[in-house]
Amino acid sequence: MHLPQPALSRRSFLKGATAGGLAIRIGLPALDAMFNISGTAYAATDAPREIEKRFLLWFNGNGISEKYWIPSETGADYPITPCLSPLATLRDDVHIITGLDSPAARLPGPGNSHYPSMSALLTGQVYTGRGAGGASFDQILAQQIGGESRFRSLQIGVSQECFGEAIQRNMSWADRDRPLPPETLPNRLFDRLFGEKEGGWVERQKSVLDAVSEDAERLNKRLGSTDRQRLEGYLSSVRDLERSITSLPPEYREVVERPTEGGDLRDWPRIAKLQSDLLVHAFASRQTRVASYMLTKCQGLARFPWLGHTAERHHEYTHGQVETPRGARILRDINRWHVEEFAYLVAKLKSTPEGEGTLLDNTCAVFVHEHAEANAHKNNGLAAIVAGHVGGLKTGTHTRLTGSIGDLYVTVAQEALGAGKLEFPTAEKKLSEIV
Repeated sequence: MHLPQPALSRRSFLKGATAGGLAIRIGLPALDAMFNISGTAYAATDAPREIEKRFLLWFNGNGISEKYWIPSETGADYPITPCLSPLATLRDDVHIITGLDSPAARLPGPGNSHYPSMSALLTGQVYTGRGAGGASFDQILAQQIGGESRFRSLQIGVSQECFGEAIQRNMSWADRDRPLPPETLPNRLFDRLFGEKEGGWVERQKSVLDAVSEDAERLNKRLGSTDRQRLEGYLSSVRDLERSITSLPPEYREVVERPTEGGDLRDWPRIAKLQSDLLVHAFASRQTRVASYMLTKCQGLARFPWLGHTAERHHEYTHGQVETPRGARILRDINRWHVEEFAYLVAKLKSTPEGEGTLLDNTCAVFVHEHAEANAHKNNGLAAIVAGHVGGLKTGTHTRLTGSIGDLYVTVAQEALGAGKLEFPTAEKKLSEIV
């Protein structure tokens, strides 16, 4: 006879304290004990609860090379372009969307063309001269669905490049001229998610898991065999991530106030993957439902030694250099790396079990840029990628739309995430093609 295991609240977490009295809490992944036979989760009252829906707004700057990025055909059989090639094995999980407009970017205002484009992309409002013209979409959405989470939203970044104004360094805005800076250091993000660290952890003599070992053992005795394996795998992944972060060079654990000329030349791919791993842990353990991820800065000036391209800076490759065959190929490589990091995150979400499916089944990730064609600073014909299956999102196709970036945001929020009525300045209609 199969005896059901006792219900476990979806809000459960492992808790403990360090020798110095610092509190540690580690959120748990979705375990079978958290769900009833219908696949809905138990809340703290043991009543059925819907599985959480998550949203991620992903950004990299300087636009794209349309020639190598945008597919030549629409529909399910669209050809994978060189820049989208990292998504080839994930094409059934993503929707390539092109043709979007960002009308607020063309309104009169201060700053070079990147400034109003960035403000319009994120807030649908004009650049003020100091910052974005209002709250960014991720924060509008977090007001609707983020309240019950430990963190109403998370802001994550990779590049520490400090070039330019606040509008170039931030993608999340609480309100007009009120940036929410991204956390760019993996060790700090780890501490925020799992608790303060002691010196022994930095030296890899201890693990954050040591503080919760007794609680983990007690929980393990309550779980069925499948959940025990899942918990063991989850805690092992936390430890592996911890080791990866503590093995970073010392200079990677401190903010660089002023990178050397040409931008921060740290190993961005290594940092990007650690930040993506931490984001997946935050989503999986229900610490947040809304996040922003800033891979590169708006109008970034960094070089790319891991791609073998250091002669010029990113922004320069999008302009004069792109007009040469060699420069165009280099920009293609840069754009492909951007998509490669996004594909890594999507694959991590897809490989994380939750309920009867995966974390990707309950997530919508939207990948955007402040421009379309980088060289022309285009604000119409924007390209985006929507990944995930939450709320009936259409995937496995390329669609050329007539609508605005605001239409995309609001359609996703209302139709896929069930966020209810919300407003975004440039949203005027539902994009029925995406859900």
